[in-house]
Amino acid sequence: MAGEDLTNARLAAPPRAPLPADGLTRDALLALGDRVTAGTWGMGLPDWFWGEGVCLLGLVRLAEARGERFPPPVLQWLAGQVARGIRVDHVNHLAPGTALAMVPVQSAEAQRVLKTLVTWLDRPGAVTRDRAGALEHWPGGVWADTVFMAGVFLGRAAVALGDPEPLRAFAEQLLRHADVLRDPVTGLYAHGSHRGEVIRCYWGRANAWAALAAVEFLELVAGPAAELAEGLDAEVDRVRRNLAAQLIALARRQPGHGVWSVLVDDHPEVAGLVETSAAAGIGAAMLRAGAVLPSLPVGVAEAGWLAVRGALAYVEPDGTLARTSAGTVLQLVPFGYSVIRDDRPQLWGQGLALHAIAAALRAADRGEHP
Repeated sequence: MAGEDLTNARLAAPPRAPLPADGLTRDALLALGDRVTAGTWGMGLPDWFWGEGVCLLGLVRLAEARGERFPPPVLQWLAGQVARGIRVDHVNHLAPGTALAMVPVQSAEAQRVLKTLVTWLDRPGAVTRDRAGALEHWPGGVWADTVFMAGVFLGRAAVALGDPEPLRAFAEQLLRHADVLRDPVTGLYAHGSHRGEVIRCYWGRANAWAALAAVEFLELVAGPAAELAEGLDAEVDRVRRNLAAQLIALARRQPGHGVWSVLVDDHPEVAGLVETSAAAGIGAAMLRAGAVLPSLPVGVAEAGWLAVRGALAYVEPDGTLARTSAGTVLQLVPFGYSVIRDDRPQLWGQGLALHAIAAALRAADRGEHP
């Protein structure tokens, strides 16, 4: 197309080779999990915000996959934050509440905080919605991030509180966001909308957030939230169909080294600029999806293993995930995604790497291997 700027794409560093398929033994995954866990805590989790929320859930998922109890450091972190007082003024502040809702024994104070977080969404002026009811990241903008940061929290809070309404809200947000952001032809998700117009940039991490959120929802309604999901059959079916189409589309567009470019359709302005956190999140969703989508083609699980192998090849000796893009504001043109810095570790990269390791451990325990 006229006016394309290929400067940064031409300067892309060559991708790393994925980890060897026969090297992802259970022991190797456990050791990798220890290294990423240490690297995560070494970065510090200073705030009650979205990056911390992604890390906390990743740490919980890894402990579950290892057959261990709820991680004591996560319990301590949550207790300290609750004692200090929780500030909520954006949908991203709901993300750490997911881990709080998963604490096995809920104190009265934890239940109070969860109820406060749930009801905050309906407080006048707290958050804006589009005409169909999709929560907006900023006024006038629906972003895929929100179905993970707020949606997964709502699903887990429903279980913790024994209340079906947050689960219904989770289902609604998955479908309302899909109505706005999902491409009806490919099934891929755009990053977001601006002033009511969808910007058709199929950002990798947006697809990770959307896929992981859908998997979390389907796991909930098939398990701990089954009794709360009465009357949601139609919504569950739509989430299943959307997720299957998205994962198949992503598998078809996966490069041979496993890690998608920052825009997963390989737009020329970003082609070759890999983004590891998206691959970790998408890979985790692909490996987990088989349990909730039994008819999913086998190629999706194969793509999931390749994505996990490709992403985890970027785990550095200090346990941090390299080539994770920084917090990314919605870009109005594809070239904007080529200039987002990826030269330092990010909390969401750590969290998504932990999700990937946990998903790989569970898949291996089911007898599935790359």
